[in-house]
Amino acid sequence: MLIAGVDEAGRGCVIGPLVIAGVAVKSEKLMLLAELGVKDSKLLSAKKREALYPEIIKLTFNHHVIKVLPDIIDKAVLNPKRLYKLNRLEAKTMAEVIQKLNPQEAYVDAADVIQDRFGDHIQECLTKKITVIAKHKADRIYPVVSAASIVAKVERDQEIDKLKKEFGDFGSGYASDKKTVEFLKSVLNREHDYPSCVRKSWETAKRTKKEVFMPQKELF
Repeated sequence: MLIAGVDEAGRGCVIGPLVIAGVAVKSEKLMLLAELGVKDSKLLSAKKREALYPEIIKLTFNHHVIKVLPDIIDKAVLNPKRLYKLNRLEAKTMAEVIQKLNPQEAYVDAADVIQDRFGDHIQECLTKKITVIAKHKADRIYPVVSAASIVAKVERDQEIDKLKKEFGDFGSGYASDKKTVEFLKSVLNREHDYPSCVRKSWETAKRTKKEVFMPQKELF
């Protein structure tokens, strides 16, 4: 029996892609996966995640990663339909990952406050008969989801490194990071708009843009 775990990294960032990763493991290898010491990626150091990544891939039957770019995220966030925003985009993308892996069962970390609704949204997007179990904190409950969490985080960190080489050091990419906010301000002052790596629909991005440009408008 093939069991899949799916999780994301970078959902809350104002800079960079949302990375969704899935791993599929034969049921008899689930214990070996747990023995690796996989955990929710947020509980592990970057060095530990990078060390576990190739070991996880060795144990998987298959894995698949999708990187959702900021412009696609912006379209979802700005969608006027209440239930067709970021959660629905994430559910649709997780369904694409699951479809590619083609397991009998898939465990996912639920993004919606109503975990069953999130699972239903994934199920609606599948064309194959696959059992989907969506749970809050699935990355701490199921080792197969922990493994997917690690893959997603390592893949996202690699994308962030690439973006920093292109745009400069913007810190973690989270709105709570002062370095990230200072980057947003400096790039607006220099380029008068955000580069493609920024999620323009994020409140932090919109607020920072007002702070940078409103004083200039008030002068006239």
